Amino acid sequence: MDVASPALPSVAAGLPRRRAVVRWAVHAAWVAGLAFATELRVGRFGFHPTDQGFILAQAWRVLLGEVPHAEIISARPLGSAILHVIDFALPGPLFFSSSVFAMVEIILATIAFAVLVMRRPVLTWGVGRTALVAATALINLNGFPLMAWHTVDGITLTACGAWALDAGLRSGKTLPRLGGLVLLGAAVFMKQSFVPAALIGLAWTLSYPGRRRRLVPDVLALGAFGLGYVAWVTAGGGFGEMVTQLTGGIPVYGERLLGLWLDDPAALMVPPVRELTFFAAIAVVLVLVRLTGDRLGVAGRVASWLLALGGAAAVVWTTVDGRFTGSSRWADVLWWILAMAVVVHASVRKRLPWAGLLVLATGFMTSLSWGNDTPTLLTGTLALTALLLVAGILPERALVRSRFARPWLTATAGVTVVALCGWMVVAHHDEAAYHDLSHDRLTADLGTVSPAMAGVRTNPATFAYVAQIRDCLNQHPAGRVAVLPDNPFAYPAFGLRNPFPLEWPLPAEIVGDAPERMLTTADRLNHEGDYLVIFETVSNETLANGGPVPASVPPGTPNVDYTGLENAIRAKLTGQPVVCGSFVGKWAS
Repeated sequence: MDVASPALPSVAAGLPRRRAVVRWAVHAAWVAGLAFATELRVGRFGFHPTDQGFILAQAWRVLLGEVPHAEIISARPLGSAILHVIDFALPGPLFFSSSVFAMVEIILATIAFAVLVMRRPVLTWGVGRTALVAATALINLNGFPLMAWHTVDGITLTACGAWALDAGLRSGKTLPRLGGLVLLGAAVFMKQSFVPAALIGLAWTLSYPGRRRRLVPDVLALGAFGLGYVAWVTAGGGFGEMVTQLTGGIPVYGERLLGLWLDDPAALMVPPVRELTFFAAIAVVLVLVRLTGDRLGVAGRVASWLLALGGAAAVVWTTVDGRFTGSSRWADVLWWILAMAVVVHASVRKRLPWAGLLVLATGFMTSLSWGNDTPTLLTGTLALTALLLVAGILPERALVRSRFARPWLTATAGVTVVALCGWMVVAHHDEAAYHDLSHDRLTADLGTVSPAMAGVRTNPATFAYVAQIRDCLNQHPAGRVAVLPDNPFAYPAFGLRNPFPLEWPLPAEIVGDAPERMLTTADRLNHEGDYLVIFETVSNETLANGGPVPASVPPGTPNVDYTGLENAIRAKLTGQPVVCGSFVGKWAS
């Protein structure tokens, strides 16, 4: 007994650490499990050849050693392409694994924002709180396709960077502080709209004591990713092209979000915007009631709780009325509801809820987009943050927690909310997958065409379209292959080397000297040979509607062309004309 007793203190000291490891393992397990289950039931159903392979195509080029901007034209920084090189190392089929990784990103961002708003460390969460955050992550996904995407990357790096920075500044630890700043700086290079993330990080760290001592390492950490990116591009001879490309895109200002009801004030009485009107009326009364303090007694406390429940109902009903569709503008409504919740909280508590402001700012950054100019990918977090800010001003919260926060009750409520949100997401995707048909019509597994796409199911027309690309590659082998204009997925799916500097030459993506470089590439291909360039004659809208996709077309069939560039390339190429199912093109062995 005497021999063993000296070891007891060390064993006792190790118990909290072991418990922490177990808790982290449990949280990692539910994150991975939810991501895998979401991909298995939702993400892999439906496929569209355009944006569902765009980032992976750019990452494939980076993996092949191509230099951003010098060899890859892009209107955005190619930070996402660099990040998603990871996808090619993940176990399992490329497109399936990449989608799981995208859902992991969404969940991590949801967790990070929840930690900042709740001010509760993850390891202190019970089943109820964890389930609530899981449900929030599902609402953040809503009807969006599970795929590698620069906006998802920007949100995740902003959220996780802020989480780490806050932890580092509060604890005085260097590693999380600097790591958080690195992530916030990297968010800028996912997409220009996340530039405010770096500015927020800089202002944040400078607001803490000891800023003079930390200034140099903090600024270096914030700019670490950017310095490395610019150095790489410069060494590859693409600095001038980078400046031209990144400043040559169509500017966006968030005017659609900021002017939600300005164009049509009558929208304030139409769902789901009417919920904003309802919430605004409640917010005004709630502030007045709470500012009276205890003068209203029991009546004031009861009124506060009833008003808060009304506000919560407005938030929930916005989600229901929104139907997970961008056209309803439900995400914009939730953003404005959060803005009002920030004002309510600040008015009563006499201090700004900085975490709520961060979520609001991230929502605005998310809305700065050409095609999806709304904070749709942050809807769950917008709703949860608004609810928490309103709950934070209610009286006698401790008494309510002691009566209703029973572990079995909160766990049951949390699991129920997860089930409801999961059902909503599944139902929406089953009704109509992203740019594809309903679940019962997604009968073809693309894994029989390319192992990289195993498990991904689509409609028979899209399946035939993708199979025609594979057959063409087999019939006309070449060292360099382009499938224009709407098929960036083909490069990573079939391991192709794209000779052109653009994967997806949409009008908005054509920046700088892109047209000249595309045509110059065609001249070079004529000189060097060993190429296959095919052009689609079936539009992506036709594929989304289930066809038809002809088994063969005449050689002179017009191809899809957005700006005249595809027709110019087709006319310039001197190779042998070929027809591959619905595709036409030129081939030189």
